[in-house]
Amino acid sequence: MTKRKIIKINEEKCNGCGACIPNCPEGAIQVIDGKAWLISDIFCDGLGACMGHCPQDAITTEEREAETYNEKKAMENIIKAGNKTILAHLNHLKDHGENHYLKQALEVLKEKNITVPSKEETITPHHACGCPGAKMMDFSAEKKQEKTEQGARISHLGQWPVQLHLVPPNAPYFHRNNVLLVADCVAYALADFHKDYLQGKSLAIACPKLDTNLDSYLQKLTALINDAHIASLTVMTMEVSCCRGLLSLAQQAASQASKKIPIKSIVVGIKGTIIKEETIP
Repeated sequence: MTKRKIIKINEEKCNGCGACIPNCPEGAIQVIDGKAWLISDIFCDGLGACMGHCPQDAITTEEREAETYNEKKAMENIIKAGNKTILAHLNHLKDHGENHYLKQALEVLKEKNITVPSKEETITPHHACGCPGAKMMDFSAEKKQEKTEQGARISHLGQWPVQLHLVPPNAPYFHRNNVLLVADCVAYALADFHKDYLQGKSLAIACPKLDTNLDSYLQKLTALINDAHIASLTVMTMEVSCCRGLLSLAQQAASQASKKIPIKSIVVGIKGTIIKEETIP
């Protein structure tokens, strides 16, 4: 057993639709009695290929004690599903930089005399694993026709640190203030983030997919509500599925807190537009 990232399925949210199953080539998920279940830790790599395909947002990742992921055993399930699933899995590993597991997967295919897809197919991003957050896209050409901006912009950051692991919930800049909880990528995608959203607010940033010890995030967010008496919480995430976990953490903290505060969700598109804004009940 080792502490690592692994998927977590919310039984209450899951409606048993099974949309996650074809997007888990490792065969870690099955629908049993109308609910999706993680049937074995050793088949789950924790990279979350299934997350973006759940219409109920019932799948997140967590860090916990789990059996070590076994690539060779996972490949037994993957091979049974056919060449398309094999290719999807290889690209899944490549997109996430899991070169060690990729090497093991290719070794298994070689041992079983299964034709391996060409190198170009295996590593090309447009054959991606189904994880929108890892899919490579280049839309720089679309920006070339836009006007060059003039003059310096003003920073509206009024505190330090900003990373959620580092910020102290009892910091004076949080007390009774409006707080932004922001996925790391948002400020890079949203050109007017400082002017339109950060101004006059306190900030905490996090990545629900890549950060570790998410339990401490839950504790800090609960403390911000209970002890810092924050006035409101706005959660800003990217449109990619792996970002949804940040809103889920905020909702969990709000449900555990002894006081109620308004929570707003803002979803930002990868091209810097606002996709959705809503108040969370």
